[in-house]
Amino acid sequence: EFFARYAPAYLQGLWTTLSLVAISMVVGAIFSLPVTYGRMSKSRFLSGLAYCYVYFFRGTPLLVQVYLVYYGLGSFRLQLESVGLWWFFREAFNCGVFAFALNTAAYQAEILRGAIESVPRGQWEGAASLGLHKLQTLRKVVLPQAFIVALRPYGNELVLMIKASAIVAIITVYDLMGNAKLAYAKSFDFQAYVWVAIVYLVMV
Repeated sequence: EFFARYAPAYLQGLWTTLSLVAISMVVGAIFSLPVTYGRMSKSRFLSGLAYCYVYFFRGTPLLVQVYLVYYGLGSFRLQLESVGLWWFFREAFNCGVFAFALNTAAYQAEILRGAIESVPRGQWEGAASLGLHKLQTLRKVVLPQAFIVALRPYGNELVLMIKASAIVAIITVYDLMGNAKLAYAKSFDFQAYVWVAIVYLVMV
């Protein structure tokens, strides 16, 4: 009876959760490319900059990062309005996506870097002997092999992102956890959290 009553809210929350995770993973993958390049760069400046980025986002709690984006950037409303970005950061969902994308970019950068470095050096040398320049070698020889190596770590990162997505409920995003909290506030029935736990278990 409880689930039948709140099923529409749970489904809406599930869609919000999946949207948040999917967008964050894709945007994070894009962000991770320059970070990976920086981590592998011979330039001490670029390498150091990328290292600091990865160190910060992997070394601080995701909850803190979400607060920094949601409440921190909210303190700069006038500045954001002046550059035309307030429309984005005034929405809690967008702040959640931005924070999650920055976080997963750090992890995905390390996954990609490790996968690229796992490709034997002989592959680079063999491609060079065939007349391929570095960009062609990376695109045609190294990356296809690296992505195969990275599949499992990427899968683990996706699972972690799904479970961590419940954090956005604290910044008023009505995702799966947010709707569970709302259902509990209305019913005071612990089933609200039992059902949300079951849904998360099914997803991961």
